[in-house]
Amino acid sequence: MRPSRREFLKALGVTGAAAAVPPFSRFALSNLASNDQVSRAQLAADPLRPQFHLLPARNWMNDPDGPIYWKGAYHMFFQYNPNAAVWGDMHWAHSVSPDMIHWRHLPMALSPTPGSDDQEGCFTGSAVNDDGTATILYTGVKSVLPGDATLRDGAHNFREVQCLASSQDSNLLEWQKLPAPVLTPPSDPNLTGFRDPCLWRDGGVWYMGIGSGQKGVGGRVLLYRSYDLRQWEYLHPLASGKWNGMDSVNPVDSGEMWECPDFFPLGEKHVLLYSTEGKVFWETGELDPKELVFHAEKRGLLDCGAYYAPKSQLDFRDRRILWGWIPETRPEAEYRAAGWAGCMSLPRELALGPEGELVMRVVPEVSDLGRNLAILPDRVVAREARRAALRRMSVENLSAEIRFRSLPRPLRIILSDGHSPFLTIVYSPEEAGKELEINGKHAQLTGRKDAELEFHIFLDGSVVETIANDRIALTSRVYAVPRGPLHLVASDLDLDSVVSLQVSKMQPISPDRLTT
Repeated sequence: MRPSRREFLKALGVTGAAAAVPPFSRFALSNLASNDQVSRAQLAADPLRPQFHLLPARNWMNDPDGPIYWKGAYHMFFQYNPNAAVWGDMHWAHSVSPDMIHWRHLPMALSPTPGSDDQEGCFTGSAVNDDGTATILYTGVKSVLPGDATLRDGAHNFREVQCLASSQDSNLLEWQKLPAPVLTPPSDPNLTGFRDPCLWRDGGVWYMGIGSGQKGVGGRVLLYRSYDLRQWEYLHPLASGKWNGMDSVNPVDSGEMWECPDFFPLGEKHVLLYSTEGKVFWETGELDPKELVFHAEKRGLLDCGAYYAPKSQLDFRDRRILWGWIPETRPEAEYRAAGWAGCMSLPRELALGPEGELVMRVVPEVSDLGRNLAILPDRVVAREARRAALRRMSVENLSAEIRFRSLPRPLRIILSDGHSPFLTIVYSPEEAGKELEINGKHAQLTGRKDAELEFHIFLDGSVVETIANDRIALTSRVYAVPRGPLHLVASDLDLDSVVSLQVSKMQPISPDRLTT
């Protein structure tokens, strides 16, 4: 969960009306309005709604929760407000898929229980296989006196505890909560949060990392140990960070709290993910097997755009698959009126690069949705023939997969409807630390400066997921509806730099954009 939207939306580049939203509006549950006035027909016809990303039929969604492969199917849970297209009244929504691509919505998995420790919300957590029993560990919250709160945002005082629910149902439709939390927060006045458990197992021992931090010091992941997922022993911080020195009502904005940690082995290393300061960071390194402390060796941004609170899982082939929340970057009034907000990223497979860096790519199964592939002729073909082929390429209905490789020299390619640019990609090798620019957002493009560049772009409604060189991701939101088909535009010099290019139309995963 996110206790404050204002700074996060500013970090994503939202200005104007969105930046003026009161900083604590996410907790104003009494002001939530029903979106029943937004009909199914309106939602299904909204061209800004993605067609091959997972999102609910209506209302607000955020963090992925406990993705798990269970008895031949992929189950995705996510933070969901069933009452409005704004944050509040957090439930665990539930969807199922045979392939991580095509989804079907199921009944709600977890709902707040009045009078309990999760009465104000069932926040983010993890799902695991406990010797044949599907088990969820999640953060429950309720309002308490200020001295007992772990989440203090200036408007509310929430106590965060870790709760457990399990299911004996092979389809994971029915969940039973334990009546009491399995873990309560430490008594520490400097604690800046206690939420978003991540779990892993080593032999017969379970370990749990909790997103937390210390006021004036920095974010950290608290490490706990258990043999039954119910009785937990505190060990020490698994990893710690540094405060950015800025004063903020929300400690996440100042780096004093790390949200949504994820920790897992990958190749010969371990990977730590955490969300803070409106960004998601990755670290690769070594887990000391005796001290159980993570020592980071490499570090970077997981995505330089509209992407937050990721969660990973193993698929049936033991690939490490990453999911993330793609938030809205338009004003709240607009997505409230639209009747929906947020979607899930496409699944990305994670791996380690030759220098221990994190690399990623959208799983190739997504490309199976592509049809009507158009390919630019090879560079040995005359320039005019290539330019004619480029003019014939088009993107319709805001749904496409675009791949291209280029020489390592300055490049500018625009996707336009002929009236205004929809997407602009610029590569400037002389701009150290800002080599890549997509719609005005910059990213550092690492790797050999003399190597070819590879871009992989998925355009789906208002969502654009771009991955460059399998290392840099930049997810964008574009809320313009083109006047007609989109075409790729490049100068003769830029076209000469393009080694290969292909565009394919992506098929929707449901007939009506509602994924039901």
